Amino acid sequence: MAKGYWIGRVDVSNDEGYKPYAIANGPIFKKWGGRFVVRAGKFTAVEGASRNRNVVIEFPDYETALACYNSPEYQANIKVRQPHSIADLIVIEGYDGPQPQDG
Repeated sequence: MAKGYWIGRVDVSNDEGYKPYAIANGPIFKKWGGRFVVRAGKFTAVEGASRNRNVVIEFPDYETALACYNSPEYQANIKVRQPHSIADLIVIEGYDGPQPQDG
């Protein structure tokens, strides 16, 4: 079964105001089986526009990733984030098919 992912790109305008959002996410993601794959690491934007933070969160499957986003806990936490950042976020199903190295 393919995993589910959140792919987020965020510009934070107030680091102190953003911290409570980031802290509250830990228990929310844990509840839904989420784990960070990418969390604001070093990056080079080689094409197109970018934001100053990038995040990829892996979930057991697409349905769980979407349920986490729609959960009351996360929806409440969005309101904490919004005054301090601008974000682009997608929920996407991972790919579980043949890979180039497979032949």
